[in-house]
Amino acid sequence: MLEQKTIIDRAISSHNLLILVGNANVKYFGRASSKLSNGDRLVIVKPDGTFLVHQNSGMKAINYQGPGSTVKTFLSGDKLILKSERLKPVHESIEVEFTGKIEIHSFPMHDDKKINVIGSEKQLAIQLEQNMGFIEKNLKILTNEADVKRGFIDLLAEDAEGNLVAIELKRRKAGLDAVTQLERYVMELRKRKNVKVRGIVCAPGITPNALKLLESRGFQFFNLKYDASQMNVRIEGLEKKQNTLDFY
Repeated sequence: MLEQKTIIDRAISSHNLLILVGNANVKYFGRASSKLSNGDRLVIVKPDGTFLVHQNSGMKAINYQGPGSTVKTFLSGDKLILKSERLKPVHESIEVEFTGKIEIHSFPMHDDKKINVIGSEKQLAIQLEQNMGFIEKNLKILTNEADVKRGFIDLLAEDAEGNLVAIELKRRKAGLDAVTQLERYVMELRKRKNVKVRGIVCAPGITPNALKLLESRGFQFFNLKYDASQMNVRIEGLEKKQNTLDFY
């Protein structure tokens, strides 16, 4: 275990990515406390102190500490203990106690790139802003990401009759939350501006319950079709679909 401890300590001090696989139990102390008895575990320690403990299935770590954690090793008889500790916002620690052989992999890892999400709601808003005719003729854009007390309206427009039109964009199928969110925006605008305000949801589909609520509030739904397969997003069209619930 001493040799394994030395390898792990060297990796941590070098700020390398560290991957450990072995039989271990896991203890957590902090906001609460927990203990996971012995089993095969995967432990990942990232250069920024992020500490993750995984079992052999599932996507999420069963225990984790965020960036800034301090990681140290200890020997206790024939066992090696890997401890992750952080003091703020509360004192928390995770102890992984390995028994037997440990597979250890360590290597430097450099990656400062940020993910570029294609087809984000912001990108859709920019594209739709340039093609408001998809929704309605003579619809004039006033602003995008209009600031209201309870959030941001994706697009705020004015129709041919001078009514305000609040447009809520969703890159996935719209649910009840999209309709209730739009309703809050519309109610605030009506109260603030003292004018008629219409509400529109644009999304690639809507759930039956959301459609029912939307229609009861007098809002409109447009089925959004877009292509995000390339390195930019392109809106292919909008189709008003609000005949009957069975239409979806």
